[in-house]
Parts: sequence; C-alpha cells; structure tokens
Amino acid sequence: MGPDAADVVRHAGGWLFDRSAAGWEVTVLVSDLDNVGALQILGATVLDLRPSLMDSNHDLWPTAVAVSVRSYLAERAVREGVLDCLDNGLTEVAIWGEDLPDELAARVGASCHRVSVAAQAFKSCALAAAGSPGEAVSPIESFQSGTLLPPSFREKMRDLVPPG
Repeated sequence: MGPDAADVVRHAGGWLFDRSAAGWEVTVLVSDLDNVGALQILGATVLDLRPSLMDSNHDLWPTAVAVSVRSYLAERAVREGVLDCLDNGLTEVAIWGEDLPDELAARVGASCHRVSVAAQAFKSCALAAAGSPGEAVSPIESFQSGTLLPPSFREKMRDLVPPG
C-alpha cells in the first residue's frame, strides 16, 4: 500500500517483482492511480486504496503486507489493518519510509530484500514508466518488518532478512 505508483516502485518494486516472479499473487493498493502501468510492469494488480479498504468482502487474508509510512499515517483503515496484522503475527508486515510512528517502532526491526538482477531491470523500467527515468536502482531494498510467530512461516519468508 502506498500513496502512488512511483513511491511503491521506488521503495518496494524489486521485492514486488521477485515475489510475483516466484508465483505470488501481488496486489498493490495506491491512493493516486496515475502511472499504475509502472506497477503492472512488476507483475502487480493495482487497486484504488480507499474503496478497496472499505469493501467488506475480503475472502482472503494476505500472507504479506508492505506499507508506506505515508499511507499508514494518512489512512485510519491502513493503520488499523497493519496493527491487526502485527497483533496476529501470521502476516508478514514490511514498512518503508521515514519517521516511523512510536506505536510501530517498538514492534518492527530493520530488514532488507536483496533484489534479483531481473527485478533490478524491471524496476528500472517501472521507474521510467512512473516518471523517474534514469533513477538508480539499488540491489538492496530496506524495510522495517514485524516478526511472524510460527517458525514455519519464518522459514517460507526468507526474502526479507536483517541487513548486513
């Protein structure tokens, strides 16, 4: 979840592509629907954030949620959902952005995703489509992430690891 396609691509585009390429169903919710083709380049389905969160028909619970701090602060439903995911401990929660609120800071720790070479190439194309051509693509994407409770979940989610 993020404010716009450029923010999501910039901070989580490699992770989204790598998960999509690994067979995950990747859905991105954004507040601003401009340049959503950039997210489709990464293999994501794109939905409008507010109507999607207000829809009471949620048949599936996500395995992982990645959220911009900006969206977390701007949308009450996002805050409630993220805190619920952290409380359950069954959904991987990754957060990007500056000035993490206190209610999150104590519940998450630094993690990163090592972006595959293919994801770096697709992320570069997605950044161009989002209006940032030529922007450098790092082989590492940094997040703050929550801990999954059952050990079996942690074993399956090895793409977000502590930095270093």
